[in-house]
Amino acid sequence: MSAWLPTAPCTPGDCVTVAGPRAGVAHRVLRLAGCLTVLVAGVLVAPLVRALAWLPAERLVRWWSRLLLASLGVRVRPIAAPGRQAGGSLLVSNHVSWLDVLLVAAVRPGRMLAKTEVGRWPVLGPLTSWGGTIFIDRDRLRALPGTVEEIAAALRRGERVVVFPEGSTWCGRGGGRFRPALFEAAVRADVPVQPLTLRYRTADGRPSTAPAFVGEDGLLASMWRVVSVRGLTAEVEFLPQLPPALFPGRRQLAAAAQRVVDRRRLPDGAPSDAPGCAACAHPVERPVRGPGASGPDPAGAGTVGTGTVGTGVAAGAGAGVAGAGVAGAAAGVAAEAGR
Repeated sequence: MSAWLPTAPCTPGDCVTVAGPRAGVAHRVLRLAGCLTVLVAGVLVAPLVRALAWLPAERLVRWWSRLLLASLGVRVRPIAAPGRQAGGSLLVSNHVSWLDVLLVAAVRPGRMLAKTEVGRWPVLGPLTSWGGTIFIDRDRLRALPGTVEEIAAALRRGERVVVFPEGSTWCGRGGGRFRPALFEAAVRADVPVQPLTLRYRTADGRPSTAPAFVGEDGLLASMWRVVSVRGLTAEVEFLPQLPPALFPGRRQLAAAAQRVVDRRRLPDGAPSDAPGCAACAHPVERPVRGPGASGPDPAGAGTVGTGTVGTGVAAGAGAGVAGAGVAGAAAGVAAEAGR
């Protein structure tokens, strides 16, 4: 792993708490079985959906993602979601959990950004490549400009691309700096940046850290924690778009997006279900650049950094939408098992 890949101070012991009503063991097992069924069905159906261009692919991606979240006991609550919009856009969000991929896809699908290793995996590798995934080599700084240009080209074609520019998952009480390199794609394509804030709440409305996937947490342990919660709600709030023309460059654009997202992490001031995690509330977190690093800020490539799910879930325009969404989401979740 490269030294410049960002990390968060969050750990399962300090940050993650399961509060509120609990599901019984049998209920948890049924939820996991339902999740597996929906996941396999989606991967099997994706090639058919892609082949039949007349099917409402984007709607199917949203429906499948919501169904998968529902099988895990997670209710989706969009806030201020705009209507259908023409043209490309770069969706940027805070990053809390492997659930984030599905949550964004359930409301506003977009093309996935994943580490190159995913493309070499059996079964999932070909699916993600076929589905339109954009791959990033996290260990080669020289590859970053090419990835940025590939994203810019997708945006020029009117596609949506979803990234998590913190580069690492945080527990939700705090967050990391938005890496600016991938914002360069929006600048080059002259498309708006759409900030999103993702939040998870308990049945009584308190911010929940149960879905957080941080530190040395394992995917199976995290999934078991999620299915053990009753009444878990996932919120995705759409914030005002940021046109690149209003900012001098990518760094200022990234900073503006971070400010609006940060203001909405805990908008009602409600206490979190995790009493610890002081480091997250006031983080001092910086990437370490290797000697001689040059070109776009390498920390901007942290959209697939330590602890991330991949960055976004797929579906641009046309027949490839559903294939990218279903296969991309599957790869995003599976990527966490092998991180």
